[in-house]
Amino acid sequence: MNESLLQLLHGFSLALTPENLLYALVGSLLGTLVGVLPGVGPVATIAVLLPITYQVQTPIGAIIMLAAIYYGAMYGGSTTSILLKVPGEAASVITCMDGYEMTRRGRAGPALAIAAIGSFIAGTFAVIALTFVGPMFAKFAVAFGPAEYFGLAVLGLALCASLSGGSPLKGLLMVFAGLLLGLVGIDTVTGVERFTFGTPELANGIQMIPMLMGLYGLGEILYSLGQKDENTSFNAKLGSILPSKAEWKESQGAIARGSVLGFIVGLIPGGGALLSSLLSYTVEKRLSKTPEAFGRGAIAGVAGPESANNASATSSFVPLFTLGLPGNAVTAVLFAALLIQNIQPGPMMLVRHADVFWAVIASMYVGNIMLLVLNLPLVGLWVQLLRVPFWILGAAVLVLGIFGAYSLQNSIFDVYILVISGVVGYLFRKADLDCAPLVMAFILANILDTSLRQALIKSDGSLSFIFSKPISFVLVTVAVLVLVTQLVRHLRQMGGSLPAKPEPSQA
Repeated sequence: MNESLLQLLHGFSLALTPENLLYALVGSLLGTLVGVLPGVGPVATIAVLLPITYQVQTPIGAIIMLAAIYYGAMYGGSTTSILLKVPGEAASVITCMDGYEMTRRGRAGPALAIAAIGSFIAGTFAVIALTFVGPMFAKFAVAFGPAEYFGLAVLGLALCASLSGGSPLKGLLMVFAGLLLGLVGIDTVTGVERFTFGTPELANGIQMIPMLMGLYGLGEILYSLGQKDENTSFNAKLGSILPSKAEWKESQGAIARGSVLGFIVGLIPGGGALLSSLLSYTVEKRLSKTPEAFGRGAIAGVAGPESANNASATSSFVPLFTLGLPGNAVTAVLFAALLIQNIQPGPMMLVRHADVFWAVIASMYVGNIMLLVLNLPLVGLWVQLLRVPFWILGAAVLVLGIFGAYSLQNSIFDVYILVISGVVGYLFRKADLDCAPLVMAFILANILDTSLRQALIKSDGSLSFIFSKPISFVLVTVAVLVLVTQLVRHLRQMGGSLPAKPEPSQA
């Protein structure tokens, strides 16, 4: 523990330099902005900005800025959810239910204040927990060999397929598609080209960054432009910013429970902020003495989910940094950002890149304070920005994305990948298919392939390594149980939704 505190102090010495403070401030402001604006979101923003990180002088500054965009978006998403019932970010959908009802009753000010305070408390709690949990995860993961990494990859894929939302069958379909895309290129063992179809540009595999920019950046823009314009005019009064004693008392327990629940869910690959918000809302409604108030302006319905999604956003960095396992779509994009900076996420990150690890954690403390100070005074500005037509914002993001994709390798082929991925991302959205399992499977494909090959070589081609190694056996068993449980539950729901057969009429 003392070693962690000393490392954290060193991280503060790096995070508090003027340059890195500026990156944290820019990321926090930009994250809040994209959280407020519907149809943009942190995934698309970080994906589009990835090429810009080449220009950042130090890896620390680049990752600090991208991380601040992520947790800043968790803050910003609550603003329009509460004021306009328009979620700026997916995890803020839950906040709409009670936040907007409070606005209609003239209590928008307390709702925004509780959302900001709850987010700050949850974010700070999660960062403190991350300070101690992260190194523990890394020490545990150092003992991992090929068999353990294979089991970890299988578990990650199972969780991605089952926790992504919707049908687990759709999730599995997206996972298999991601694995196929991830295996494109030259086989690292035999040197034979796989799935390249004679295209030289695919010999090194599909470039991750243009694909991410297309799926999330261009795809989201095309989808949003196809939607009917929502009424974003804000006419209600904010009212008093400070919550009453009764509202604060009602929120305290919700903030505490949401912080803990969100942190735990964020540690699970495939969990994410949306799942933690939904679970928090369900828990608060069941524990409430007046559950009928939920959906009608219960402040606990704002405090709990907002705390949970911020805690989850922070704790999702644990599996990313210590295991090299992205837990959601945003951390999958951050995984690419780390690779751009020649930083390999995983157990050795605390050894080879300890400065980056501890500087990013320290910057989260600073970033949470920045967001608390900036969030409420800028509410009026964010609402005014909602009046800008989305086609203008979308066009700007699109142009930035095309130039960014081309600048990666000065290759027009990367632009083709961007465009094709954008069309595919748009079609996925129209078909209600989540891109996150595909992206995470794409990233895990190399880990799965390499670890499986190495484990098979060590065991002379036998799959017995799965059962001979306790950790790999437990991980694979849990993965199978997760998939079977989700499939059985889905089949039961389908069976329950089928119409009953009509009874034969009697003469």
